[in-house]
Amino acid sequence: MMRIIAAILALCLSRCAGETCTDPAISTSSYTTTDAVISSETVFIVELSLACGNGAQSVALYADVNGNQFPVTRGQDVGKYQVSWSVPHKQASSGTHHVKFFDEESFSALRKAQRNNEDVEAIKPLFSVNVDHRGAWSGPWVSTEVLAAAVGIILYYLAYSTKGSIQA
Repeated sequence: MMRIIAAILALCLSRCAGETCTDPAISTSSYTTTDAVISSETVFIVELSLACGNGAQSVALYADVNGNQFPVTRGQDVGKYQVSWSVPHKQASSGTHHVKFFDEESFSALRKAQRNNEDVEAIKPLFSVNVDHRGAWSGPWVSTEVLAAAVGIILYYLAYSTKGSIQA
């Protein structure tokens, strides 16, 4: 009886584990926040399509961005994945951001290396993606309210001084 329970448990655990992907072929698209006026943080979104050389379809992925790890969500379509993260505008520098993607095995090796203060650069990602961020526009240097008030004051001064010179 115990052997049957152990076999069923082993079968369930093997079904829950993600597959390993070999020879990944990817196509990506990305989005970053470009307007800092209407948002409080810069958002990065990376969508990708993944096709594995060995035909694996339910690959569990994790992303690493500048030492921060994020889970990658699997889409409803086979082979579609998405990862997103946000940072304050001042910390989101413009330029290219390097995103490394790991499967379960390499991600656990990465976490182990981090815990033991080992070299994390020795852990090879499954693949990596570059995300270009042009920076977020934070609005004009002078707000329109200040500009309108300054123009109003100048016009009032010109009208008042012209009226004074006409009446004299």
